[in-house]
Amino acid sequence: MHDLNPQQKEALTYIDSPLLVFAGAGSGKTKVIAHKFCYLHKAKKFSSDSILTVTFTNKAADEMKVRIHQCLEKDLNGAWIGTFHSQCNRILRREIKALGYNNNFSIYDEDDQCNLVRHILKEFKIYEALYKGIVSRISYLKSSLIGPEEFLATGDGFGFDEKLAKVYVRYQDELIRSNALDFDDLIVLTVKLFQSNPKLLEKYQDKFTYLLVDEFQDTNYAQYYLLKLLAAARERICVVGDDDQSIYKFRGANVNNILNFERDFPEAKLIKLEQNYRSTQHILNVSGSVISHNLKRKQKRLWTDKGQGDKVHFCWLNTHNDEAKYIAKVIKEYYLKGIYNYRDFAVFYRVNIQARVIEDALRDEGLPYRIHGGISFYQRKEIKDLVAYMRLSINYGDNVSFRRIINNPPRGIGAAVLTRIENEAKKKSLALFDALKSILRGDSLANTVKEKLADFIKMIERFSSVKYKSAADMLKNILDKSGYAESLAEERIKNVEELLLSAEGKETKDFLDKASLLTNMDDACATDCISLMTLHNAKGLEFHVVFIVGLEEGILPYCKAMNHEEEIAEERRLFYVGMTRAKDVLWLTGASRRKLYAKIQHQEPSRFLKDIPKECCQWMEKITNGHTIKLPSVKKSIKPHEVFCLYTAGCRVKHPSWGIGVVRDCYGDGEDQKVMVNFSNFGIKRLAIRFANLEKI
Repeated sequence: MHDLNPQQKEALTYIDSPLLVFAGAGSGKTKVIAHKFCYLHKAKKFSSDSILTVTFTNKAADEMKVRIHQCLEKDLNGAWIGTFHSQCNRILRREIKALGYNNNFSIYDEDDQCNLVRHILKEFKIYEALYKGIVSRISYLKSSLIGPEEFLATGDGFGFDEKLAKVYVRYQDELIRSNALDFDDLIVLTVKLFQSNPKLLEKYQDKFTYLLVDEFQDTNYAQYYLLKLLAAARERICVVGDDDQSIYKFRGANVNNILNFERDFPEAKLIKLEQNYRSTQHILNVSGSVISHNLKRKQKRLWTDKGQGDKVHFCWLNTHNDEAKYIAKVIKEYYLKGIYNYRDFAVFYRVNIQARVIEDALRDEGLPYRIHGGISFYQRKEIKDLVAYMRLSINYGDNVSFRRIINNPPRGIGAAVLTRIENEAKKKSLALFDALKSILRGDSLANTVKEKLADFIKMIERFSSVKYKSAADMLKNILDKSGYAESLAEERIKNVEELLLSAEGKETKDFLDKASLLTNMDDACATDCISLMTLHNAKGLEFHVVFIVGLEEGILPYCKAMNHEEEIAEERRLFYVGMTRAKDVLWLTGASRRKLYAKIQHQEPSRFLKDIPKECCQWMEKITNGHTIKLPSVKKSIKPHEVFCLYTAGCRVKHPSWGIGVVRDCYGDGEDQKVMVNFSNFGIKRLAIRFANLEKI
């Protein structure tokens, strides 16, 4: 405990009742949780496998394990340290038969979910482009513990929609038929398991003598309900979080969980961690001043002994191109002075569409960069394909994997045959793999097609019948016998080789679970390059120099949040998270004109800028003749006027070919945004905003 401050020590040693630790940004919460685990084990004699420790990303869980291992200097095999999803998966692999599932279930990631929903929409003849929104809505319902039946019965309070209900019912039926779970099911079914089996709940309440929860502000309703079930017997629970960093409402996170903890656990003790070990005082003053304007929060005043540091820089430029070029030049100047490496810089933006112009500027200056939050390693096509071979070989019911590989590599199996397999599966309520076997028992197929399909069945059954020493051995067998590797380009072969290395020495089911539970938030970058990412992806990271771009109304705060105070509060938290990632230097930038969705928009400075104390910030404006001048109008008070907003239902637009029309609907985000427009002479058209060249009238 020698390197802990008094508040951290108190949080570490207090175990008399439920404990709520409000840990401000950079206040060492991960350290506290790791040390508390060690304290419980060493000083209080809790066994290492009796302390359930949960966090939100695999990266954070791995860091936690490393810290605990270094402290205890002992093997942590068997310890329950991981994400909510991995811990629930571990329970369900042991107990799910009580719910009628087989424990060799597949885990569907977001890509698998989207593929399944698109298939259902196509079958129902519903517009396929709606699939992302439907996947998101289903996830929200599940995280609220609203299943298909509950949605049909009481859905009015959750935005009931007949088409959504129809798809949701079919989607869940397909998962059950495929013996598959999506990410939300891992939590939902664990809750259901404990609710329907009191003895099983009692077993795990007895097993977990203490609960440690990191990033508690990010829990959704289902996750918090699960924690309350497990903690009900002893109330030995410590939750650590920061309501000011709750930024995942779109994923179902509910900031009220942390704000209501003391109500749910009346005996709870509250401790605040306010000493910051990351940022300078100027950065803390600016970020603290902004977040203080959120009304529904616990008051915290972060301080540091790192000193005042540089003032926060704010620069207002003419255009988004000027902004990007200016940032690139500033980074280059810092780097050439030898103060920082490229990995010490990060550029944060609100929406992905902002990244392109920054990429162009960095390339023009010859600066290396990497975009975070893109396609992760396990989402690459060749990796997903091989994982699908493994999943189908273990779980014949996995229809998503079946559809992915039945003709991959091409086997000459046409669309008519695939439709027949689908129809047979529906008619007899079979998985696609079993439906194919049923068809093969008949005589109606041509011999050549029948032979190809029979070969596919035999191949999968051979893959599943072998006892492999490791997941790598199974992958090698699949590559050798499927012919898949022959169709790959050199770059993709390198990715396959990397997959083989990662599978060495791993048990097949454990390897598949890890591959399914990893997300793009767990993707790390070891190379020396500038990091580009959305503000949502910046959570949990830190950099010496941070740039937050697009400080404009309609960008930050985002246009869709403009009319709701609760949404504005979340946007303010998002800005706060971005600012508190900076260790030494923070730059805030914006532009008068920005190209968004194929149209130049006139922008006004963000309302958040007026909350910044002028004495902590250096204000400047870059104008066309290259001079730098003070910007008193921004420094004193910013009054946003014209707000950038997207097309809304009912507004009139003009198209160069189809003339004037009325917007019926607008959906999607960023570059995927689309509108449905009713043109009087041409009917309803669905248009991608970035290509449509619409003019608002």
